[in-house]
Amino acid sequence: MKNHVVKIKSIKKLTHDVKQFTTEKPAGYNFKPGQATSISVNKKGWKDEDRPFTFTNLPDDDFLQFVIKVYAEHKGVTNEINKLKEGEELIIRDVFGSITYKGEGLFIAGGAGITPFISIFKHLDSKNEIGNNKLIFANKTVKDIILKDEFDNMLADSFINILSDDKTNEYANGFITEDFLKNYINNSVNYIYLCGPPGMMKAVKKELKKLGIKKKAIIEETY
Repeated sequence: MKNHVVKIKSIKKLTHDVKQFTTEKPAGYNFKPGQATSISVNKKGWKDEDRPFTFTNLPDDDFLQFVIKVYAEHKGVTNEINKLKEGEELIIRDVFGSITYKGEGLFIAGGAGITPFISIFKHLDSKNEIGNNKLIFANKTVKDIILKDEFDNMLADSFINILSDDKTNEYANGFITEDFLKNYINNSVNYIYLCGPPGMMKAVKKELKKLGIKKKAIIEETY
């Protein structure tokens, strides 16, 4: 496994607890939209503490980009990354990941689980191939919706939000249930792309099973 030290070029705050980090890109470093790498902080005591993060830029970009949610209470890698400033360094490793685009389908994301889908949708949009793809994005509140404007522009009415805590006229309230999914799953949906917290994914797969969705149709990350 080869390590690459990359300098942070810019940091942008996307929500109250999510930041976008843009870094250098090593020569010859390639990935497919939806894939990830392991990242650690290039500082004493943190170099061997790595966590998986998804690339959120396009493969042809001359930089790398990561959208990272900060869990300050964990006092771990994401909290250390959150402290970094432009010019400081990260260590990235080999590319991995089983979430890649297979064809049109329904994407279901919970919170920071949206990250594998960011690069996929950017890539489809760059080729004018959004097609009949739809995205259901589950969050607690409106302020938690990552890259809301960007997804609105790419997907329009095919960007469906559901909020567990906030009640608004604009978005559905509650959790992703069988009845909710029935509105977006039909015979033309060949793939279900799923990424989110373990509990949410388990619950959604249970609802998908009720709808007759086969396990082989569900594309999810396997570590």
